[in-house]
Amino acid sequence: MKVLLLGRGGQVGWELQRSLAPLGELVALDHDSVDFPADFSRPEELAETVLAIRPDVVVNAAAHTAVDKAEGEPELARKLNATSPGVLAGAAQKVGALMVHYSTDYVFDGSGSTPWCEEDATGPLSVYGQTKLEGEQLVARNCANHLIFRTSWVYAARGGNFAKTMLRLAKERERLTVIDDQYGAPTGAELLADVTAHAIRQALDQPAKAGLYHLVAAGETTWCGYARFVLEQAQAAGIYLKATSQAVEAVPTSAFPTPAKRPHNSRLNTAKLRSTFGLNLPHWQSGVARMLRETL
Repeated sequence: MKVLLLGRGGQVGWELQRSLAPLGELVALDHDSVDFPADFSRPEELAETVLAIRPDVVVNAAAHTAVDKAEGEPELARKLNATSPGVLAGAAQKVGALMVHYSTDYVFDGSGSTPWCEEDATGPLSVYGQTKLEGEQLVARNCANHLIFRTSWVYAARGGNFAKTMLRLAKERERLTVIDDQYGAPTGAELLADVTAHAIRQALDQPAKAGLYHLVAAGETTWCGYARFVLEQAQAAGIYLKATSQAVEAVPTSAFPTPAKRPHNSRLNTAKLRSTFGLNLPHWQSGVARMLRETL
């Protein structure tokens, strides 16, 4: 089996290189790849790459993820998040490949407090959310055999993340203020990659399992709760901090105005994923604790 991975250099793409390798021959590309074009700002070249490699599975981990920046460059965000994934999906359909794509909780309007199900009405609040929704729709329309995973609050040990930012600030300041009215589940890139590989195996054997799924760690918290947990773990590990977990002040979203509006309710219901693929998703705290053990 041959697997084509796009976006190998990102947080999720990096972990996917590990999880997808046991499936067969892995061709992992990024926007600066030389042998095969993989620049999402040039959609037509992506189709040529798929047709040249003729993979059994196409996994797209590339995206425009700068949420606030997207507000000022909507056409670029649309090309990277919608047009190019749609072209990839069309090419995957031509070669008979399974198409795997990632989306986001930002496709919803963030209202209420109930975890969102796959069939719930969408209502993105930002350019990022709108273009990711368009990407979902194009992938599903252009490739019948697809897996689309909506996720949220993604982090990884490699590169920057919210936890590392909180630790840096806690070493510099005596108090921190963190948003406490947005709810979600911090989800590790490692978890996304492992579940993706597991789902690909099953979907190839049972095409009826293709479709849209919500994939996040179990449980929920706020950014403030997330920050306090991170600092608690650092304190327990003997890391010196000026600001302890008790010095984290909870504030509303309005305290930090941003160009793009954030959803307050980013909870995602994963019952469909767990039932279809026979999975038990770990609690968000276990994943964050593991990441911190690797980085502290």
